Amino acid sequence: MRLIFILALLAFPIAEIWTLISLFQQYGWWVLLYLVTMILLGLQLIRDEKLLFSGRMRQSLSQDVNPMKAMFSSARNITAGILLIIPGVLTDVIAVILLLMPADKNAIKSHMSKQQAANDDVIEGEFHRENEE
Repeated sequence: MRLIFILALLAFPIAEIWTLISLFQQYGWWVLLYLVTMILLGLQLIRDEKLLFSGRMRQSLSQDVNPMKAMFSSARNITAGILLIIPGVLTDVIAVILLLMPADKNAIKSHMSKQQAANDDVIEGEFHRENEE
């Protein structure tokens, strides 16, 4: 398992470099313009997310809503921004997939429902029977 993980980590940069070289051979300097544009977009995404994060957290806390959704969406956007900054087409594709993926409300709700009781009338506990002899 470790060997597969290490090989995948080594293969990813090689695939990125190979993709960039083949695109540069086809399109020339337009690829460099594309990379610079993606870096600027990634920096702008991180800057905007840094400004919006505190507002989202304040809003969710003032409305007594679970702040995990705001934290997950901000983490997703910052991760996408970092992937856009890293030069390469494959990382840009992963970043776009992250940005287009909707926030999964059901996963967050199911995680929080495990921590809270579904019915306030239920009292949880343990019991054991003693044999009467």
